[in-house]
Amino acid sequence: MKLGRGEGTVTATVKTPGLEGVKLLIVQPLTRTLEPNGEPVVCCDATAQAGPKELVYFIGGREAALALPTTFVPVDHAIVGIVDAVSEI
Repeated sequence: MKLGRGEGTVTATVKTPGLEGVKLLIVQPLTRTLEPNGEPVVCCDATAQAGPKELVYFIGGREAALALPTTFVPVDHAIVGIVDAVSEI
């Protein structure tokens, strides 16, 4: 799982079957200290509650497709949770 912050939404005029109604967000990956870490990615919102400016955690790869209501849809990243707070370990 990776930490990230929602930066905006993506509007798709056509979606593959199984992704209808699933929100797409642009997410900036972050380090533990909340510094940007790499390029932003587009994530499907498996929580159906995340939005821009929210701190989220997301997964990538095959597991991202498993997080959505219809499994095995063609996605690379999925938001699986909203972060309430980050503390140092």
